[in-house]
Amino acid sequence: MATKKRVFTLRLEDEVFDKIGILATRAHRSMTNYIEFVLMEHIQNYEATEGAIWDPRDGG
Repeated sequence: MATKKRVFTLRLEDEVFDKIGILATRAHRSMTNYIEFVLMEHIQNYEATEGAIWDPRDGG
């Protein structure tokens, strides 16, 4: 099944990388899935307090 997810490189300090790995393991997630989960949670929290995030190039 094809995915619409984009791939990009993320550079992290060793300590941050290791801590994300620990948190991902505790949450029974892969590191990639955990990072995506945390980012989506942050976006939802942001939009709940600040309103929808939109790209002005889209006319929104």
